[in-house]
Amino acid sequence: MKKGVLLVLVSFTLLILVACGDGNSADAQENDEVQKMIIRFVHVVSENTPKHQGALAMKEYIEEASDGTIRMEIYPNSSLFGDQDEYQNLVANNIQFIAPALTKFVGNNPQFNISEMPFLFENDEQAIEFWDGEKGQEVLGSLQEDGVLGLSMWPNGGKHLTNNKRAITSPEDLKGLKFRTQGGQLMDMIYSTLKAGSESIPFDELYTALDQGVVDGQENTFSNIESKKFHEVQKYMTVINHTRVDYAVFTNTKFWNSMNDATREIVEEGLAKGTEVARAEALTLNEQALEKIKAAGTTEVNELTAEQVDAFREVLQPVYAKYEEIIGADVIDAALKVSNH
Repeated sequence: MKKGVLLVLVSFTLLILVACGDGNSADAQENDEVQKMIIRFVHVVSENTPKHQGALAMKEYIEEASDGTIRMEIYPNSSLFGDQDEYQNLVANNIQFIAPALTKFVGNNPQFNISEMPFLFENDEQAIEFWDGEKGQEVLGSLQEDGVLGLSMWPNGGKHLTNNKRAITSPEDLKGLKFRTQGGQLMDMIYSTLKAGSESIPFDELYTALDQGVVDGQENTFSNIESKKFHEVQKYMTVINHTRVDYAVFTNTKFWNSMNDATREIVEEGLAKGTEVARAEALTLNEQALEKIKAAGTTEVNELTAEQVDAFREVLQPVYAKYEEIIGADVIDAALKVSNH
């Protein structure tokens, strides 16, 4: 998506936030000089991922455009805070940006489940169109009671299955296996419908859990599988694209409101730059990661045919019957519209 459109989306969200603000930012907004500050951006994945590349692009622009008045520190790999505590520290304004998987917030708003509805989005472009659209922006803006604002969706890609027991080419092959998921009732239903078990394990503990057999397998994007070396401890991978991992950049509303116009313009532009890079890198890095996994030779890679995918799609139809009411027919219809289903 072009930078101008991204800036419009961020600015539109900001207008809504300022209208609801607490008034604490009045003094800062009267000052026309760029404010001196340190911004901390925390995430849980490796450096060679679309998310980290987007964060680097954001940092580079902000520091250069502010002549170093604004510094941005990036903490990848759960090196400052992890899955368990990054959100609480964002709410506390100990950090200013996080980019978690959207499904982390299903407990706050079940509409965040939309990314994991089975076989809903076929590619990054469809997912981006939804999240940049009216319904997607409504969902991203739904955490303001916690003092948190969703700004921009950063795709990671479709998820694929790995496991240590057997090749998976049909729904029946999952019976009796246990998979690590990001958790939530939707994922539990997907795997129970496939007669498999699921368990939520923090991302930074997953390699060890796979290596020690705590779970049989996991689901993830190619870039996450390769960058975290999960394929080194998993014998089989099924290319299936059954659900997605999508992130969004979230900020603390008090921090966001505290910026004057000059500072906010730089940070907004930096976010737009980071979004461009993260979106472009997602497809490229996933393609490269798949080739690296194949070249490593440690994992048998099974790419499903359209007919085999349809078999999974049919088995998982009950998920839609249940979650249309939970997520909202209007949100699902908006997603179906962009995905041409």
